[in-house]
Amino acid sequence: MAQSQADTQQDPLGSKPLDAVVVGAGLAGLYQLYRLLQLGLNVRTFEAANGVGGVWFWNRYPGARVDSHFPFYQYWFSKELWDESDWKERFPGQVEIEDYLNRVCDKFELRRHITFGTKVTQAKFDDSSGLWTITTDGNEQVTARFLVLNTGGLFDAKIPKISGQERFSGVAVHTSHWPRDQVDLAGKRVAVIGTAATGIQVIQTIAPIVGQLFVMQRTPNYAVAMKNPTIRQDQLLQMRQSYDDLRERAHNSFGGFAYDEMPPLFDEVPDDRREAHLRSIWDDGSLKMWGGTFADSFFNPQAAAYVSEFVRDRIRERVRDPAVAEKLIPTDYEFGSRRVPLENGYFEAFNRNNVHLVDLREEPITEIDETGIKTATAHYEVDVIIYATGFDAGIGAINRIDIRGRNGQSLKQHWDRSLRTTVGMQVHGFPNLFMTMAPFAPAAALCNYPICADQQVDWITDTISFVHQKQARSIEPKVETENAWMTHHEEVSEPTLLGQNKHSWYRKLGADGRPRELIAYVGGIPTYKMVCDGYRSSQYQGFEIR
Repeated sequence: MAQSQADTQQDPLGSKPLDAVVVGAGLAGLYQLYRLLQLGLNVRTFEAANGVGGVWFWNRYPGARVDSHFPFYQYWFSKELWDESDWKERFPGQVEIEDYLNRVCDKFELRRHITFGTKVTQAKFDDSSGLWTITTDGNEQVTARFLVLNTGGLFDAKIPKISGQERFSGVAVHTSHWPRDQVDLAGKRVAVIGTAATGIQVIQTIAPIVGQLFVMQRTPNYAVAMKNPTIRQDQLLQMRQSYDDLRERAHNSFGGFAYDEMPPLFDEVPDDRREAHLRSIWDDGSLKMWGGTFADSFFNPQAAAYVSEFVRDRIRERVRDPAVAEKLIPTDYEFGSRRVPLENGYFEAFNRNNVHLVDLREEPITEIDETGIKTATAHYEVDVIIYATGFDAGIGAINRIDIRGRNGQSLKQHWDRSLRTTVGMQVHGFPNLFMTMAPFAPAAALCNYPICADQQVDWITDTISFVHQKQARSIEPKVETENAWMTHHEEVSEPTLLGQNKHSWYRKLGADGRPRELIAYVGGIPTYKMVCDGYRSSQYQGFEIR
């Protein structure tokens, strides 16, 4: 590859800089490392964990599994790798996915380029040299022209601050940092705080083995009954034979799945056929129930209300106690306007004598003491507290790094004032800084992630290659380009049901607790790709190339 202008610049540390530093060795980070090595670049990856996998390394809580169905949750860049894949379940569990990512890492000899057990704590851009200086928690410093953050959108755990929680004498653990040697739950008194996707998986899994289970629910969630059969050999063969077709269709679908048909508009389905239509989709047991019911389900209040009531009825059918069922049913938001989990026995868990629903809207938690959790009306003695309370989505892991762009500008402070990106991959004022799964891209929330990781990593790689070939020093979006993308994002996302729901993790909250930006881009993969491809084909008009 041609030597660029930046190669002749003096490194502030006095040694030859790396071409790129990649932060994170999860699903996107491994592919990003692979692609940059393919360009012949000198690349180094820093990973905080002691192994690869990202979210699949850290999230090893009971019941952890993906909700993207076979064969769509895997890499697409290698037909050989595709043919070697030997999936066991329609919805693989954590162990199977972590093993898969380790095999990928070894097959493409990526491990020797990764420094494990190391956190990046600071990254500073030097205007004079056009280089990033990256500092780790081991006080190592390296310089690089390009910095790519594959830190994951769901990594930085949110643990609510509850009075007295430090006094608890039992075991307290957040699901995202579950110990590798597991936690002994057999026969124990356990409280789970949180009933979204992760909490649902934990609750349904541990209910049969614990002594008593107290489910601390603030917001009830819709959930779809998962169908998770074992994968047969003929299905694996069909997967391998369909690679080209599935790859094309999935990469051009709205959310990263290739379904056989487009959903109809709500008004196109006669009244007397709507329930049968929904039942056929419900019986698929997948996220098709979220995005494949009616083409206008995110926009048409009548369609959303119909689907919501259908799902409420499915919950009522499965919970014996009508009073408990009603507490488990959302009534203040519509189906699909928050993250829709898949479940496998969650609602039936509440038919067990050892499972107790604690409605935090009726009796909020007041404090935690040495022996358990106090609410406004009761005290629950427990041995284990499991926090399934989610993440600082999209930016939490990025903000853990002190990132300084042009003129020493802090990215965190910049985002505190106004959270902005250009297609979720770059930020004005931060040259040669790239990121995946950041806000205002489908990957932030509404995409089968391997598909979006493919697209984002490929665009980042092509952009870095372009800068090299042009013998330029840096690239960043102009402020006008960023403004145009943010305007488009708001125009297509805010009017939807997701945009109208002010209380989901798809929307950031300010320091005062008020709703701020909707991080979920609801325009779909095809529109997003069209914009990104347009930047590339125009040779990055609207970007500052220096």
